[in-house]
Amino acid sequence: MMASLQSYLLFVCLFSFFIQTDGFFLTIQHLCYFRGEDPLDVEYVFRIYSNRVNALEYNSTLNRFSGYTPYGESSASHINQDPLSLTKQKAVLDLYCKHYGPLVYDAVLLKMVQPYVRLSVEKHPSDRHPTMLKCSAYKFYPRKIRVTWLRDGQEVPMSSTEELANGDWYYQIHSYLEFTPTPGEKISCMVEHPSLTEPMILHWDESLPESGRSDLVVGVSGLVLGVIFAAAGLIFYHNRRKTSGDNSM
Repeated sequence: MMASLQSYLLFVCLFSFFIQTDGFFLTIQHLCYFRGEDPLDVEYVFRIYSNRVNALEYNSTLNRFSGYTPYGESSASHINQDPLSLTKQKAVLDLYCKHYGPLVYDAVLLKMVQPYVRLSVEKHPSDRHPTMLKCSAYKFYPRKIRVTWLRDGQEVPMSSTEELANGDWYYQIHSYLEFTPTPGEKISCMVEHPSLTEPMILHWDESLPESGRSDLVVGVSGLVLGVIFAAAGLIFYHNRRKTSGDNSM
């Protein structure tokens, strides 16, 4: 499941700070790179930036420093000759990255959010084109999801699928199916996601499309209002006749 999220994750800045002195900036970073589903499969990187230029870097996989500026090259050459310094530097891998890695995976990356699913219809202005059904799943996590169309319980090929990242760790997906309505035929959208204990199935009632539902609601509302106004008119008419009869007496 994790591989479907990101194959190379970064736990940024266990420590990250900068020092400013007379316009000189020094930035120090401690980074943990997670490379798969195993939170212990991690690489520790230590970097020193001088005025936003990477000057010196340590990599736990190589277990050595590399310099990228004259100062960095000189420092790397000196530290690499000291086994004790390299041992202390690599100890950070176990002390921080492998310690906090499982906590990060449990707290963030293994979180699951169920999708909100909606089934709708999109009709082409021309009657010559088939009806397009749209099955949408919103705000789900992780990314891995499967949307399937069923016709009378049997899986049918979908016309197209559009998957989008919301930019806030959540995802949405839209699946489209072209079909020609047939009396008695049952069209369904089935959504499978790790957050669901069983597939979520939504059925489309092709005998009453959304436009028909809107017309029905308007029609029923009009009928109810008509009854109310008719009843009010009869009551008003009856009261007026009664008042007129009392006055004639």
